[in-house]
Amino acid sequence: MPPAMYDPIHCSNPKCGAILNPFCQVDFVQKAWVCPFCLVRNVFPQHYHGMSENNMPMELIPTFSTIEYTLPRAPPHPPVFIFVVDTCLEPEDMQSLKDSLIMSLDLMPRDALVGLISFGTNVQVHELAPQDGFTRAYVFRGSKDHETKEIETLLGLHNAPVQGNPQNPQQAQPATPKVGRFVQPLDSCDFVLTSIIEELQPDPWAVPQGHRPTRSTGAAMAVAVGILESMYPNMGAKVLSFIGGVCTEGPGQCAAPLLSETIRTHTDIEKDNLPFMRKAVKYYNSLAARTAKNGHAVDIYSCALDQTGLAEMKSLCNFTGGHLVLGDSFTSSLFKQTYAKVFQKNSKGEYEMAFNASMDVKCSPQMKICGVIGTCISNEQQGSSVSENEIGIGETSSWKICGLDPMTTMALFFEVSNPHTQPIQSQSGMVQIITSYQACNGTKRVRVTTTARTWIDVQQNPQYVASGFDQEATTALMARIAVFRAENDEGADILRWLDRMLIRLCQKFGEYNKDQPMSFRLSELFSLYPQFMFHLRRSQFLLVFNNSPDETTYYRNKLVKSDLMDSLVMIQPSLISYSFNAPPAPVMLDSSSIQKDRILLLDSFFHILIWHGQTIAEWRKAGYQEKPEYESFRLLLEEPVKDAKEIIGERFPVPRFIDTDEGGSQARFLLAKVNPSQTHNNAFAYGGDPSTAPVITDDVSLQVFMEHLKKLAVSTSS
Repeated sequence: MPPAMYDPIHCSNPKCGAILNPFCQVDFVQKAWVCPFCLVRNVFPQHYHGMSENNMPMELIPTFSTIEYTLPRAPPHPPVFIFVVDTCLEPEDMQSLKDSLIMSLDLMPRDALVGLISFGTNVQVHELAPQDGFTRAYVFRGSKDHETKEIETLLGLHNAPVQGNPQNPQQAQPATPKVGRFVQPLDSCDFVLTSIIEELQPDPWAVPQGHRPTRSTGAAMAVAVGILESMYPNMGAKVLSFIGGVCTEGPGQCAAPLLSETIRTHTDIEKDNLPFMRKAVKYYNSLAARTAKNGHAVDIYSCALDQTGLAEMKSLCNFTGGHLVLGDSFTSSLFKQTYAKVFQKNSKGEYEMAFNASMDVKCSPQMKICGVIGTCISNEQQGSSVSENEIGIGETSSWKICGLDPMTTMALFFEVSNPHTQPIQSQSGMVQIITSYQACNGTKRVRVTTTARTWIDVQQNPQYVASGFDQEATTALMARIAVFRAENDEGADILRWLDRMLIRLCQKFGEYNKDQPMSFRLSELFSLYPQFMFHLRRSQFLLVFNNSPDETTYYRNKLVKSDLMDSLVMIQPSLISYSFNAPPAPVMLDSSSIQKDRILLLDSFFHILIWHGQTIAEWRKAGYQEKPEYESFRLLLEEPVKDAKEIIGERFPVPRFIDTDEGGSQARFLLAKVNPSQTHNNAFAYGGDPSTAPVITDDVSLQVFMEHLKKLAVSTSS
């Protein structure tokens, strides 16, 4: 969309504040407009008086129900990046991380302000503007928490710039960027910063045998947040943290120093065997709330074979909208490619990141806002449009989103609050979403989306509700509610809740005769929804078996933040078949698709897996693809690899790539996702397909699931 290079027009009603949109009633003679949300009449400013029905401003044209304004009067401010680097790493990991950091300096905006903090046993804040040619590092004890005032005093960060109004970011007037010894424009400190990164060494403190390294992650994060809080409140900034292990000392400690004392598991969480977790979660929640209040985002790049404490630190990303990336090592291509994509540009040459956003939601008087589920935090803005029925982050109509990227999505939940005894007078219910943010080039922008939906009486016209049902979007929304509730409720309770909701939907919109399961039918508009729910119930988002708390945190963070298509791939992975008998085509995510003469490409968002059937694997091991007469076989082997590379190149974060054969250990990633229609219990029964590979599991199949669903949906007692 073309940007509007002027300020938006707000409704004059101080309790409303909606923005001019195509759904407003416009009086072209009197040059006035009526707000569709509060029905207050407003007069257009003087520079709009030349408009007519044939010469309308952009925001009144129906095709511009979404419009983005660039505010010309807001002074630009470059983004701020603070690197927080773990030095308790193996030499190979350390060198790879340093190479990636130096690489990213060439990709970042040249006017960006940067700072560097390294940590191990203690925390070092590196000086980037040496006055006598010698670089220095100011050392903080890693065993204690550091308040912002203490950091200001020790580092000399006095006379911080005047803060804009955090309650109304549209009126925030950022001061001139403050530059100090520890935060410098990248253009002027590139050489010094590169030299410091190259000279970083693994933490010098000795690690006794049988102990974990002494790592003060919590103290390092507190120092980084304190510097930003002091110098750049309510300005676009981001903490880029690189963590290679669990915090073992100071605030935010997640594990004991002794290796014999294991890091908490899901079983420990269920049994409340948590000597460190509860205190660490409280500390990081407090730190994350401070960070979000000041409009700063936190990225966590966690690369280690063991857990690093993401389950405790998750609020730093979940509250601020920062990236959360989980990998095995800083030497892996997963980390290197993912980190490089953070600073990639779009086709217009613009960085695909934004900062310090605030999202305000307006709605019709007959509606109320229940809440939002996403990587954000409440702005605690009460009003008549706020519902008492809270879903997600509720009790407000405004939320803070400190970090934005093109894939960031928010799930909004509403309820119709109009009493049944009072008919709704208006034809449509309306929602307006106003998102103000700082672009990477420093400009302030406001994106406004206004939408209207026709009111329908569910009791009198249920067919209209059915015709407007979006089963894909509903799946993503239900998954977000389930994941949000799973943070506090037990897994069995969440599964029962999903089952009850599915049964109620089938009873409402299914066609059936009472107590006759065979008569049950669902229209095409609902036919895929039970299948999505089946795979959601089996997913790693709700069933945490065989995953660590860190992995569960990572998976749930991505589901809550991702867009619709990515969410559906996470819930029900896609499966593509390659064979000599047919061109590449999607096949059912079912054990019947696993055949000896096929190659399968599984995309589960987090993993891209190429699986070779037994026959294909034997031919490949025999080297047939190297012989000229078997050119077609070579092309067959190359085709899924080419498609996998294309998926990996477009995805953020970069998925793990797996190449395996039938019977291989990593084939378990495929077997865990397919519907077990053929298992070891029925594989050799009469009528079974001998060419397919059975799945060794006691899980119920989709067919059994649907049979039980039909019985419960048509039952008079349910």
